[in-house]
Amino acid sequence: MKQHHVIRPKMIESREALLRLVEKLAGETVLAFDLEADSLHHYREKVCLIQIAASREVFLVDPLAVPDLSPLAVLLENPAIRKVFHGADYDIRSLYRDFSLSVHNLFDTMIACQLLGEKEVGLAAVLRKRFGVELDKRYQKADWSKRPLDSGMIAYAAADTSCLVALYRQLEEELVARGRISWVEEECVLLSEVRAADREGEPLYVRFKGASRMDRRSLAVLDALLRFRDDKARLADRPPFKVLSNETMRELAEKKPLTVQDLSGIPGLPARSVERYGRDILKAVAEGCSIPEELLPFIARPLRPERDAAREERLKRLKRWREKKALALGIDAGILVNNALLETLAKEVPCDLNGLDAVPVLRRWQKSVLGEELLGMLR
Repeated sequence: MKQHHVIRPKMIESREALLRLVEKLAGETVLAFDLEADSLHHYREKVCLIQIAASREVFLVDPLAVPDLSPLAVLLENPAIRKVFHGADYDIRSLYRDFSLSVHNLFDTMIACQLLGEKEVGLAAVLRKRFGVELDKRYQKADWSKRPLDSGMIAYAAADTSCLVALYRQLEEELVARGRISWVEEECVLLSEVRAADREGEPLYVRFKGASRMDRRSLAVLDALLRFRDDKARLADRPPFKVLSNETMRELAEKKPLTVQDLSGIPGLPARSVERYGRDILKAVAEGCSIPEELLPFIARPLRPERDAAREERLKRLKRWREKKALALGIDAGILVNNALLETLAKEVPCDLNGLDAVPVLRRWQKSVLGEELLGMLR
């Protein structure tokens, strides 16, 4: 297997260097991008490094040294340059959140791998299989906000991106040969429009896993505990889960300890945490317990649709058809057509291709490749 040599990257740490870089790359037709953030180490995550690779060079742009990255819009928003990312969802959201940068003419190599039916689509697995490259996983969880970056981190950042242009060329060729390039391009247009959700003013428990199954009193206690944890995390500039884990928060909300003795035996709450946070935890629990019944928070559960035997039968039929079709096309069934789309079709029962056009979650490529068969299954 051919070993891919990692190119020594050039650091971009001043506005002048950034402007020169943009000028140098403006004539390229394909550029690969990746970024590193510090979400595991700080309260507010931020982008700490942007890797850009042309076919023979890799550049590492340091946003901590050059906070104004608006010049990159010349590259990222230019529809004549194809931008290659792997698993771009997080990157697209982060670039817009931190720098108001959007990406036009995106090509996501992970989506390409999924639609080619690759079993493993993580970047490390893909590069190992196609180029014999081993990525050093040690740095995936590193604190990228630390400066100076050590040589291992720099090598990792460069290796992550240096094969992406070559990978893109391979995948594009295979997609064209199998008539699937338009599938990937449509998915990428939609992906390039994702944005980070605005959580301003939303109670913290709304995003807490398992909160919707809690009774209202436990939810009130959880709410008070989450606010206490969030304050501590913000003051210490640490991610909230590093103050107290979600598992510990769930146990505290369910058990509602009233004394310091009650705190012993709660998982993830060793003596030193009890010493540090015990009083605040008990105060938060007491606050949640003292809220009057009529003011307790609740999470509105979506109404369960009334049972409809015919619709359920249609859905089963669609799922059986999907398994066979996915096998024939060599694609994971959930990638070919997800459950939400099958449920919508079973409910709406479009009767012709125009009816399919009215289903908002159906992609154009799905309609052209699967439309007639879907209609047949619904008849």
